[in-house]
Parts: sequence; structure tokens; C-alpha cells
Amino acid sequence: MTLRLHLVRHAPTARNREGRYPLAHDDAPLSAAGEALARSLKLRGAVNEGATVFASPRLRARQTAALAGFPHAAPAPELTEAQFGVMAGLTWAELEARHGPAPRAWIEALADPDSGGGPPGGETGRAFHARVRHWLDALPSSGEVLAFAHAGSLQAALRVTVGLNAVVTPPGTRVTLDRGKVDGGGAAWWLVALVPPEAP
Repeated sequence: MTLRLHLVRHAPTARNREGRYPLAHDDAPLSAAGEALARSLKLRGAVNEGATVFASPRLRARQTAALAGFPHAAPAPELTEAQFGVMAGLTWAELEARHGPAPRAWIEALADPDSGGGPPGGETGRAFHARVRHWLDALPSSGEVLAFAHAGSLQAALRVTVGLNAVVTPPGTRVTLDRGKVDGGGAAWWLVALVPPEAP
């Protein structure tokens, strides 16, 4: 039995365009360009009609799901973006001006599934990846799942499933993963596709 999982990064917001890290409970809507991109996602042809659909409860993920043709996506709180603590609301240039080289170490720690470090006031790498892994572990053993997530949660899923540590995932990126049985009775993930968005 095989599970096919499609993960889609939400379409862009104004904060994405500005390069700002999201606030802890940021519920910014999609920008006009984001709405156009979400409508242009060709997911119906890539995903079977009977797929189970989830979305991060944040507005930008739910809007992307709805505009892409999946308005009844079930909420998946584990897929919310990482908590960035003191980095939230700031651009990289602003962070370096305030904190020097420290933000690089914070981000590297947040991107490490085994790290107890991360941005001050935010999540640790270990806690962030653990919640994404918890969601992955609860998925069914077979069938098809589509989930609308964030850059961080999508990249965390790639790290804990196939060990992909360096990847660019612009808004609208779709990743397809399969999980199936391997010799010895265990299960393994493999990467099927990583599809950047097309211009709307």
C-alpha cells in the first residue's frame, strides 16, 4: 500500500513580497497577485477527486485552498508556519541591523530537526519538526492527501521524510511524496516531484 502526499505552499501575501517573517498569529490575506496565483494552480489534474484535503488554519493557506478549488479543506494546525519569536515582522536586512550575525544561527537551528535552539521567543528546531512529523505520522497508510502549508512546514516535511535540507519553495510550489512499505516491513518516503508555480 502506498500513500501519495501533495504539499502546496500557499500563494503570496503582501508580507511575502516585502520579505518579512510572519508574526506569530499573522492572518494576512493573499495579495491580489496571490489570489491570481492560487486560481492558476492546476491541482485538479494532479490530484484525484477522492483525495483527503487539509490546510493550515491560517487565512493565507485557507484562501489558497479555496481559490485552487478545495474550499472544504480540513484544518491541520500542525502545518502552521514556524514561530519566529524576535524575528517576526522583520526583514532580513532589519534583523542584521538589529542583531548582527545572530539571525543566521537562529535560522540554522530552526531548520535542524535535532536542535534545541531557534529564534529567541520562537520555536526550537526540535519542537517545530516534531509537530510536522506528528502530522505526517498520523496520515493514513494508503490513498492520497493534499495539504496547503507554509514554506517552513513544507520544508520541514521534506527534511523529516527524505532528508532534503536545502530547497527553494516559492509561493505556489507543489511537492509530491510517496510513502510505502520497504523490505523488512518498515515504511519509507521518497520524493516524486517538486513543481514550482507557473506565472498566472
